[in-house]
Amino acid sequence: MKLRNALALGMGGAALALLIIEPSLAQTPTPAAAATPPAPVPNKGDTAWMLMSSALVLLMTLPGLALFYGGLVRTKNMLSVLTQVFAIACLVCLLWVCFGYSMAFTNGGGLNDFVGGFSKAFLKGVDPTTTVATFSNGVVIPEYVYICFQMTFAMITPGLIVGAFAERMKFSALVVFMVLWATLIYFPMAHMVWYWGGPDLVGNAAAAVAAATDEASKATAQAALDAVNADAGMIFKWGALDFAGGTVVHINAGVAGLVGCIMLGKRIGYGRDLLAPHSLTMTAIGASLLWVGWFGFNAGSNLEANGTTGLAMINTFVATAAAAVSWLFVEWLLKGKPSLLGMLSGAIAGLVAVTPAAGFAGPMGSIVLGLVAGALCFIMCSTVKNALGYDDSLDVFGVHCVGGILGALATGILVSQDFGGAGLPDYTTKPGELVVGSYDMATQMLAQAKAVGFTILWSGIGSAILYKLVDLTIGLRVTQDEEREGLDIADHGERAYNY
Repeated sequence: MKLRNALALGMGGAALALLIIEPSLAQTPTPAAAATPPAPVPNKGDTAWMLMSSALVLLMTLPGLALFYGGLVRTKNMLSVLTQVFAIACLVCLLWVCFGYSMAFTNGGGLNDFVGGFSKAFLKGVDPTTTVATFSNGVVIPEYVYICFQMTFAMITPGLIVGAFAERMKFSALVVFMVLWATLIYFPMAHMVWYWGGPDLVGNAAAAVAAATDEASKATAQAALDAVNADAGMIFKWGALDFAGGTVVHINAGVAGLVGCIMLGKRIGYGRDLLAPHSLTMTAIGASLLWVGWFGFNAGSNLEANGTTGLAMINTFVATAAAAVSWLFVEWLLKGKPSLLGMLSGAIAGLVAVTPAAGFAGPMGSIVLGLVAGALCFIMCSTVKNALGYDDSLDVFGVHCVGGILGALATGILVSQDFGGAGLPDYTTKPGELVVGSYDMATQMLAQAKAVGFTILWSGIGSAILYKLVDLTIGLRVTQDEEREGLDIADHGERAYNY
């Protein structure tokens, strides 16, 4: 009996010991498991921020841009501008999910430098579990969220062009032109500037090079790293920096607007009659909504919620304020009175200029950028525009293109830590960590200048061809009688106001 009790006690103790030890054994990974880290999972905070940012960018377009432009035209054209901006946003939204996202953010094979392919056309292969990289190693967001965010950029960019030829383009011609422009100009431009493999692919490939122990394995690993770096858009591979769309959005749309207003010709009465805005109240509401929405545009472009997001947000505050004050006081000095329209235009110029620099420049550098942007864009929209005589109805070129060029070039300087910038990101020196890489101003400025020059040529030449094609088939401009009557009635059969 004593022996039986002793055996039972011993077996019970062994079982208890196994119960205690087993969980720790289960948690100890095997060497094979340890070598394969788990796939990153989206953080709910990052996801929530990007959902909010997407909604904020939509707010920029509807109703922000629509009201900003609508208030600047005459009463008889108010409804037409609202219709144009709203219709463009809806059309591009559908184009984006059908093939635009795939053209912008997939590998394009032999044309990969310029445009993506159709492997994700109609969102093939995308579901709630698929993710995309951000700019930090091991951080991802749901792919549907990224698609929505980038879709709002695609929706607003063609809408910006409307202001250059407001009050004189056929609605049918505008619809056809914008579908072609988004497909052939914007989607490839987004691919060239923003498409790349992401920090994890680069970091993992660089880590494999560092871990290689012999020449053969090192050569194989280096070839793999080179392939990862090669799978990117042409302008990205040049090393050009564009945090939120200086080239893709503003220079792209601004050049298209300039070409359009020149090819359509001047409005009837331009330079002779008073073509004053019908409601600066509406314009002020629109500009204010644009500023609020721009936080999603700039701070959202970090794709996650961290310190760089905060940097982009404060830069969007201070650069905008500086540019608004700059335009206000320069106009006050030169014309004798400070105008609301001038201050609002200055704010938009500051938002445009800081867009490519938002996550790279420091706050003090952004203030300087805003001060320069306000003054420069005022001169372009008054002195230079009047001297050259082109009828850019709502100053799309003078604000968006000129402000975008200034911001894109200034980013190459303000990114330097010597000027309070964040520095250039480096994912290869210390794989798995986002560290600051080496910076050479001449090299970076050359990359920025190449990106600006290519964007001007790409959008300018491409847009001219598309305008001419539409003109030859549909005709770009309404008749003189329709223009005098106003596009609200001529194109849409209704009025913005019925008193």
